[in-house]
Amino acid sequence: MLSFIPFPVLPAPPSWFPGHMNRFTKQLPALLSRTDVVLELRDARLPLTSINHNLERAIRKWRAERGRDAYMTTSASAGPTSPTIPGYGSTICERIVILNKHDLVSEWGVEPFRKAMAARFPDQIVHFASCNKPRDIKTLSELLVNIAKTSPHATEMNVLVVGMPNVGKSTLLNSLRSFGIIGRTAKALQTSAQPGHTRTLSTRLKISENPLIYSYDSPGVMLPFLGKGELSAERGVKLALIAGIKESLYDVEALVNYLLYRLNILDPVSPAYLNILPEGSEPTADVYVFLEQLAARLGMRVRGGDVDTARAAKWFVEWWRREGSLISASAPRSIGRRVPRLSQGAPLGGSDDATHPSVPIRRGWGFDFEWTVDAASSDSEGKENVEEKMGACIDAYMRMAEVQEELGGDVSQTQEKKRAWEEKLAKRAAKSRARVSRKSG
Repeated sequence: MLSFIPFPVLPAPPSWFPGHMNRFTKQLPALLSRTDVVLELRDARLPLTSINHNLERAIRKWRAERGRDAYMTTSASAGPTSPTIPGYGSTICERIVILNKHDLVSEWGVEPFRKAMAARFPDQIVHFASCNKPRDIKTLSELLVNIAKTSPHATEMNVLVVGMPNVGKSTLLNSLRSFGIIGRTAKALQTSAQPGHTRTLSTRLKISENPLIYSYDSPGVMLPFLGKGELSAERGVKLALIAGIKESLYDVEALVNYLLYRLNILDPVSPAYLNILPEGSEPTADVYVFLEQLAARLGMRVRGGDVDTARAAKWFVEWWRREGSLISASAPRSIGRRVPRLSQGAPLGGSDDATHPSVPIRRGWGFDFEWTVDAASSDSEGKENVEEKMGACIDAYMRMAEVQEELGGDVSQTQEKKRAWEEKLAKRAAKSRARVSRKSG
């Protein structure tokens, strides 16, 4: 087992915010005014990274305008605003966070995560689902139906589906429609494995007949700028790995380097990638050693007989998306007490079956949660302790996001220059109007 897993050096995150994302962001407030339920989709492997803080602000403002978030109202003395009625007699205003691709994360962390989120975000209904699991779709459909029944005088309920690119919005709606509509239903929305396929708001899609529920599919929206520093660089690589951002914006070796690190964290005893390496291979934190072993195992060679590590790197990322996620999801919660014996002069990071209970170990769940445990207590790490560790990770992430927003870390230099130029033009226009007004007066 690896005793030391170094964090890889990652490239600065690129900016990917096409025009259709900007258009939808501007349309969102008007769309929310006609919405009863917001379904926000996130990737279960990245439950924090796949939060879009621009969407978050718009949704919180929407709930505040309906009187559901009193702390968001503009005047504290005035108290909560009275709920606005979007139409059709409905007073519903619910937000459901769907953690999609539930089958790609370890089951032992689902309930602790749900409790940790409920303690911090009581206004959010957290639901885990996989679009290919009929039971998950049935549970979600029943949840929407029960919400619709809380407003019996409404003639229909409108649902808006939002989220980052490639988290499964269109696929989920197709599944909900096939479950909620009696008889055979044609596939209403096109889907793609590439991010940015949905570029416009869909027409209203009926997903239940009794009660009547309609839904809109929306384009996946990336943040205009992922931020500055190491944490933002990590966020960009995570999104590229789940194909939430264009993979071509990254060097594939950077993706492999981070993926190797994360798989080692998820299971340092028997990482998922050992299934595709030559028999007898040991866990490694060296990306070059790993790619050479993988290329040799797959028979990938260039002219002259050298191993083709570039092709192996691309294959590894695709393998993880196809089946590696499922293997890593089966990583056990307890990793045992096997820690490498550090012999005199031996480099840290070797592997052995000896016991060394004093060495701390890094553990993780999904790609967003990571914490340190003592080898001696790793066997007895209960659900309560896991919930506490996850809660600490959530708190740290939210604090980091707030600090970055306050410091302007979510705005790129290009955006700052654009805003400054727009302000300059606005001042010129105001001066011109004032000059014309004086002459006409």
